[in-house]
Amino acid sequence: MIIIMDGQARIKEIKAVQSKLIKEGFTVHISKGVARTIIGVIGDRTRAFRLSIDVMPGVEKVIPILNPFKLASREFKQDSTIIKVGGQAIGGKDVHLMAGPCAVESRTQLLECAFAVKEAGATFLRGGAFKPRTSPYSFQGLAEKGLEYMVEARSETGLLIVTEVMDPRLVPLVAGCADILQIGARNMQNFPLLKEAAAAGKPVLLKRGAAATIEEWLMAAEYMMLEGNHQVILCERGIKTFETYTRNTLDLNAVPVVKRLSHLPVMVDPSHGTGNWWMVSPMSRAAVAVGADGLLIEVHPSPGDALSDGQQSLTPENFQGLVQEVHQVAHAIGRAVNGVRQNWISDAGGLRP
Repeated sequence: MIIIMDGQARIKEIKAVQSKLIKEGFTVHISKGVARTIIGVIGDRTRAFRLSIDVMPGVEKVIPILNPFKLASREFKQDSTIIKVGGQAIGGKDVHLMAGPCAVESRTQLLECAFAVKEAGATFLRGGAFKPRTSPYSFQGLAEKGLEYMVEARSETGLLIVTEVMDPRLVPLVAGCADILQIGARNMQNFPLLKEAAAAGKPVLLKRGAAATIEEWLMAAEYMMLEGNHQVILCERGIKTFETYTRNTLDLNAVPVVKRLSHLPVMVDPSHGTGNWWMVSPMSRAAVAVGADGLLIEVHPSPGDALSDGQQSLTPENFQGLVQEVHQVAHAIGRAVNGVRQNWISDAGGLRP
């Protein structure tokens, strides 16, 4: 449940409510707004209502949270969460681009790609050092060496790092290098991994499972938030349907739905969502139009030679074109692509280098 304190409630009244709940074994989260303080309560709702908190001094009203996800719900926190990482803010007016190769294949490949996406307007470098693959015979990534190349690319370009962690035992290693930990679709409900990633204290990009409902996705986020890490970024990456023409069906319905249900930022991965490079740009425009806080885009210097997902990867030139198109959409709805501000000049609705 959530407890809304009166606008005139004093600090000692807020602390009295907090102390009583903690004494009774509840987890308490305080959210101070401009006009009111809201106290989120996690625990047995029936027992919480028996405490008669609503009659305590300074309490305006007590509202039950009906959704099974409590901490992630918009009821618990009305203001949208803005996650700050390395000087960047995800979840505000800026739209962020996280771009790079599906898999880190070599130092040369990664650095070439990093410089290209940086120049085009990306603020984050994505790349897989550890790669989950359907076939055990497919390229599995460069592991620790891949992380080393990612760290070097960050040093050379200033781009922040987003990379996947697949094993709870590897969380300390990956967290020591990455700015954002990515939990892939296959691991969305790997609960030991979710808890370990949360404990690392880094922001976590949580991809939706290919067959997961929105509620299951938000409940996975709840696992990490309950561990004390509220820096969760949700990422829609397509779901399995009866359609076989595309790799997945990119569920852009999920963006406004999740924005209504939750205060967490939402990104979209149109590369995995479609599986076709020529669909990435139009679906990116659509994702920004419906409210996505950022895009996760696969870019490769030579997609035809990629060891992983070349068919859905953009060339650096195509990525640059996508950035310009996405910027126009963002501008139309009162937002801006973060990196474009630094690399391009907006001029009467147009862009010029």
